[in-house]
Amino acid sequence: MEEIRWGIIGCGDVTEMKSGPAFNKVPHSKLIAVMRRDGVKAENYAKRHGVPKWYDDAIALINDAEVNAIYIATPPLQHEEYTKMALEAGKPVYVEKPMTLDANAAKRMIEVATRTNVKLSIAHYRRAQPVFIKVKELLAENIIGDVRFIDMKMRQSINPALIAKPEDNWRINPAISGGGLFHDLAPHQLDLMGYFFGAIKKANGMATKQQKNTLADDLVVGNILFENGIVFNGTWCFSSSEKDEIDNCTIYGSKGNISFPIFGSKIQTTIDGIEKEYVFESLKHVQQPMIEQVVNFFLGHGENPCSGEEALITMELLDRFTGK
Repeated sequence: MEEIRWGIIGCGDVTEMKSGPAFNKVPHSKLIAVMRRDGVKAENYAKRHGVPKWYDDAIALINDAEVNAIYIATPPLQHEEYTKMALEAGKPVYVEKPMTLDANAAKRMIEVATRTNVKLSIAHYRRAQPVFIKVKELLAENIIGDVRFIDMKMRQSINPALIAKPEDNWRINPAISGGGLFHDLAPHQLDLMGYFFGAIKKANGMATKQQKNTLADDLVVGNILFENGIVFNGTWCFSSSEKDEIDNCTIYGSKGNISFPIFGSKIQTTIDGIEKEYVFESLKHVQQPMIEQVVNFFLGHGENPCSGEEALITMELLDRFTGK
């Protein structure tokens, strides 16, 4: 295989800018087909993005002989089914986060990838972005000394601007998304914690519904004790006042701290009372660095940037924090 020729299953809002155009901007990568159950919308997407083929049936796209890799960008409900279908067809898969509805489904996906010996990579793409690579470098340089604990706060008002608004608002339907906005945003945050701090010794949490007439938990708290003794405390609230909105993660060490938003592009360090800021250019296509690594992995030129086994850890945390 000399070029990855992609087919997208689920060409919705996440693919418009975050991922879709990047497949044609990465070396040795080309987007040649898209699928959406609404064929009119699939055709519209294809024409707007210069994609030569479109389908309204996932099996047809998977069986297209020109397509040799699949990107699954549907809501989580369909991730397991389409991933297994593609793997059984011998085509490597790059699947959106959260990996699927729950940890048990993630394990089944990993089992199929192992049995078929076909590559599977998960779109925890923030670990490939320059801002978070820099955080990892600062930690490796020990600039804040020995890390003690992490305090992460995510507070958003009802219907926050941070969240894309698809027509059917599936993100707040647990049957489709696995949970609520916590399941949409927390995978980014929790994956980075594992990326930064390694193996987990134990974790627990709790979740509740504080809004009326909601199916999904809108307040979640969680704690992690890492094998290295570092402690993580996280709070997610999706019914706060607009004035109380915050997206912040602060890592405290014996010499100072590193602070940054998960959905932003800057880092601030405070060491012995001296502050320093690192500002990064916002990425036009936020998944492009990850897609480049996935292409290299599928071509046999690099390691898996995020394996199913790594993503399973995040799925297990989601389940533990919400009591699944």
